[in-house]
Formats: sequence, structure tokens, C-alpha cells
Amino acid sequence: MNELYLIVGMALVTFSIRYGFIGISRRIKLPASVTQMLRYIPPAVLTAIAVPAVLITNGGELMLNYTNARLVGAIAAILISFWTKNLLLTIVLGMLVFFCWQWLV
Repeated sequence: MNELYLIVGMALVTFSIRYGFIGISRRIKLPASVTQMLRYIPPAVLTAIAVPAVLITNGGELMLNYTNARLVGAIAAILISFWTKNLLLTIVLGMLVFFCWQWLV
């Protein structure tokens, strides 16, 4: 029962913190330059999460060679995304390249 109280308490704290900012966001008018800068946050965060997962091994070493299946899959996904502009096809083909490369090498 204590776990339930903990989960409910964390949910209430998280909700109240986020709702407070959402509630006052309509009253605050941000400058256009700040709004433009905020658009770069999601790609920057995604890059900060994905790049270490692709380039760094479990031992903490940088792996920039052809035996890194994650790197090969990521490069393939980047090329496929530029070529097709289709998110689902990019994910499927990128994963297919990753698994095939991992199996071959």
C-alpha cells in the first residue's frame, strides 16, 4: 500500500509542477528569437541520447569502425530518411540493416 501512496504522490507533484507552467504560459509572451531557439531543443535532446548509444560500446570505448553494427544501421537510416522522407520505412530498413550487419560481421 505504501507503493501506491508513493506513486500517487509522485504523480500529483509532477502534474502540479507541469500544470503550473502550462497555466501561466498563456500569460507570458516570449520573444520570437526565444521561440525560434526552443524549436531546436527536441532534435538536440534526441541527438544527445542517440549518438552515445550508437558510437560508444558497453565498455565505454568509442567504436568508429565497420564492425559497429549500430553505426552502420544509423548511417543507413540517415541515408534512407534523406532519400525516402518516410519515417516508418526508415525505421524498418535501418533496423533490418542493423540486424543483418550484426549477423554478418
